[in-house]
Amino acid sequence: MDERNSAIIVRLTQKEKQELKKKAKACGLKMEPFIRELIKGTEIKAKPPDEYVRLVREVNYIGNNINQIAHIANANKDIKREQLDMVKKLQNDIIKAMRGLS
Repeated sequence: MDERNSAIIVRLTQKEKQELKKKAKACGLKMEPFIRELIKGTEIKAKPPDEYVRLVREVNYIGNNINQIAHIANANKDIKREQLDMVKKLQNDIIKAMRGLS
């Protein structure tokens, strides 16, 4: 690995520095790694909010439940009212979770 032993000085206004810090933090990086990624031409995206990770887990959980209900319905060639109600509840849970992010 190349040793970083070459430095440059870039003068920024306080406002520019704060903007750089803000953008780097939004991507989960410190200023120096953020600048290095920009130099490499990397497309840097802001990291998703913590709620996004929770929502993905929740949707996966709900999807698994719906899949289990579908397997039961296919195996039995029948689906009970309670199972349909459960699917509707799970769909509502997804909608509520998504609304919570906005």
